[in-house]
Amino acid sequence: MKWGLVIGSRAKRQLRRLSPSERVHIDRAFELLCTNPFDPDSKLLKGSAGAFRYRTGDWRILYDLMPEHKIILITAIKRRASNTY
Repeated sequence: MKWGLVIGSRAKRQLRRLSPSERVHIDRAFELLCTNPFDPDSKLLKGSAGAFRYRTGDWRILYDLMPEHKIILITAIKRRASNTY
């Protein structure tokens, strides 16, 4: 069963700044997350109350899960750098 996807306002702003090719890459990652939000490329972030990050190329997708409703809440999309987290 697929999970629903909700994109937060901060993540929407970040998506608008991406180039079309980067956006396609991120959209593919969203599709994979909807089928399995516990993918091996996903990790629980330390020091957070259940926040995860999904690694896809140079990009990191930060998200929270609402398992009772099977919803993934995308909170941020960031390019990997030394200060990403």
